[in-house]
Amino acid sequence: METDGKRSLQEKEQSEQLDRAMKVLEEYVHELAAQAGESEEYAADLWSRIVKSNGVLRELAYYHDYGKFWGEYKVAGYSITDILVWQVDHFKAYLDRREEVNRWQPEKLFLKALDTLLLMETDPQPIVDKLQGETGTDYVGKFKEY
Repeated sequence: METDGKRSLQEKEQSEQLDRAMKVLEEYVHELAAQAGESEEYAADLWSRIVKSNGVLRELAYYHDYGKFWGEYKVAGYSITDILVWQVDHFKAYLDRREEVNRWQPEKLFLKALDTLLLMETDPQPIVDKLQGETGTDYVGKFKEY
């Protein structure tokens, strides 16, 4: 009986530790959203979807803990790093425009990358098509000559 009591106490402590960690991550998402200029509603919606995805949750936790990307979670063969490279490549196409959506906003890029992974979990093909077809940079043959 004593070991059952110890196990129960350990399970309770682990559960409380997990609850604290989830609260820290939820607050972190809200902080990142605020820094990125996103609304509280956006942060709450994103968090509600993140908690349903073990892979995206782990990516967020790793970034929170280590300040770098885990990159092991993939959807349709694409990791957060792939998504970020695609976003930055797209961003380069906007450098000459007045609206610099993600310039100097790494928080926004990260949140949007998490959001993209979540969308890909549901229906990856539209985003895979964009990842493969939209490079955001100019190259020979990109534009049809008239």
